[in-house]
Amino acid sequence: MTIAHHLDDATLMRYASGDLDEAFLVVVATHLAMCDRCRKAVRDAEELGGEMLFACEPADMNPAALNALLNRIDTDEDAGKPVSARPQPVQGGLPAPLARKVGQSLDTVSWRRIAPGVKRHVIDTDTATSSSLYMLWIAPGVAVPEHGHGGSEMTLILSGAYRDDLGRFGPGDIADLDEHVEHQPRVEDGAPCICLIATETRARFSGLIGRLMQPFVGI
Repeated sequence: MTIAHHLDDATLMRYASGDLDEAFLVVVATHLAMCDRCRKAVRDAEELGGEMLFACEPADMNPAALNALLNRIDTDEDAGKPVSARPQPVQGGLPAPLARKVGQSLDTVSWRRIAPGVKRHVIDTDTATSSSLYMLWIAPGVAVPEHGHGGSEMTLILSGAYRDDLGRFGPGDIADLDEHVEHQPRVEDGAPCICLIATETRARFSGLIGRLMQPFVGI
């Protein structure tokens, strides 16, 4: 697998420091399971963070802090923690962070048709988050209406491919976008494109048709 599009450096640092909500954490961890380069970048970021921590002046702690931390760890394990902020192996054809959410194969995903040539599967998160996590199945040759977002958007390609102004995105590629980017992905002919997506806000469609369809599409 040749991956041409990688995570932004700021995203890698946030991931390494545990500063992503669960929706984005799932997408990033799934990409890391597919991408050697970004896994190495995370290890480098973690080492840098450790060096900075050791360079800090020691601070006094509450004597009860350790017990509070251990109790919290026990509670998290009992309740079921969100996906780990560590690279996970591929299991049964899907990376482990995604397989935990949707099963071992894309063939078992339950899709809901939201537009001609477009189906969606909403993924529930274990923790409360204002972000959305879902998968899209887009038929060959279909173009998503031009759109942007009021916040961050991450799209990881699981199978198939699409093209937009930023280039070609195939399996393992990730579009790590902010609120300043607008794009119009068009799926290549020959096979559907299946994507894993996390967004902070709903899409902001540019054209009239897209805006009219949005209440029905729900993305």
